[in-house]
Amino acid sequence: MPKNKRFAGSPAVVAALLFMACGNPRERSSTALVPVKARTNLNYARGFRIDYYDGFRAVSIVNHNSGKTDTLHYLLVDSGVAPPAGLPGIPVIQTPVKQFAVQSSAHVGLLDFAGVADRITGLGSFQYIYSPVVREGIRAGKVKQIGIDNQINSELVIAMRPGVLIAMTNPDAAFGQYKALIEAGIPVLPDAEWMETTALGRAEWVKLIGALVDREESVGREFDTVAQRYRQLAAIGSSAAVKPTVIVNMPFKGSWYLPAGGNYMSQLLQDAGATYPWADTKGTNSLVLNFEAVAPFALKADYWLNVGYVNSKKELLAKDSRYSGFHPFQTDALYNFNKRVNDIGSNDFWESGLVNPQLVLADLIRILHPGLLPADSLYYYKQLK
Repeated sequence: MPKNKRFAGSPAVVAALLFMACGNPRERSSTALVPVKARTNLNYARGFRIDYYDGFRAVSIVNHNSGKTDTLHYLLVDSGVAPPAGLPGIPVIQTPVKQFAVQSSAHVGLLDFAGVADRITGLGSFQYIYSPVVREGIRAGKVKQIGIDNQINSELVIAMRPGVLIAMTNPDAAFGQYKALIEAGIPVLPDAEWMETTALGRAEWVKLIGALVDREESVGREFDTVAQRYRQLAAIGSSAAVKPTVIVNMPFKGSWYLPAGGNYMSQLLQDAGATYPWADTKGTNSLVLNFEAVAPFALKADYWLNVGYVNSKKELLAKDSRYSGFHPFQTDALYNFNKRVNDIGSNDFWESGLVNPQLVLADLIRILHPGLLPADSLYYYKQLK
């Protein structure tokens, strides 16, 4: 298979698609391809799109954060069907994909939602995986540990021959570490859900998995149920009369990483009816602040969420005794997203939480606005005592 090439708004690709669209609509060969009605509609995700043609689908992975729009293109072609001859140089993924190699717990969450977690045969690391289906595959020897990024075991992946490797990388990043895989004909597809600015945008990447496994209709229907419930909850949370002030995370090696205003977590907090002090900051990634910059807000905040890898107030104080002066510490308004952790320490929040933002939002509303929702236990979160 040819090398995976980047086409930044490539005129060659656009021209080729337009040219091929002029063929005979009755002919399903790779030389006559016409657009048909799309089966996947995207309402929240900005990082990919799927265009439908007679005989193949074109997937575009788009990076909006580089100052220009860089795009990677892939062709999804039914198994046993020849790829279109007029689009050379674009990686071809045979569908439905029967075996996946993935690199993160987020990828596991996406495949689990689509009902195909049992098709995972390669995994970046065994350490952080919660899915019982995948853990059973690991125990049975079906799932191999392939490594991540520059540590990837290319020889092992080539021997496994997965239908696609879902990579944990930027759409505009160099693919040097995957050169051997690409030259061996293994498609490398970057998952950039983490670059989305909303929780529903991140979750909607499950529709790409639906396309890869020819389950677009069922996955789309299930996602629509998730999105509808999320919107209902957001209407409740954002209209709350009182909006308590919230701080999140904790310092790491001297720096306090906080979601910027354009980050999905900032939007989640606002949808839950919180006042987040950094909601108006620019950017989609993390703000890097020191303790002194955050402390004035923490001293008066109503809640402290996502408190890091601790399970009690005692463990928290062991990290820094100054936390005892924070108002949420004094009022026991400390909550962490580590209620669902398995016996090896893998946290399901980073896995199924990606594709179930409605459950995360419900937790946050129940924490911040007791009584606003029907009484129920928290799903991902628990109170630190």
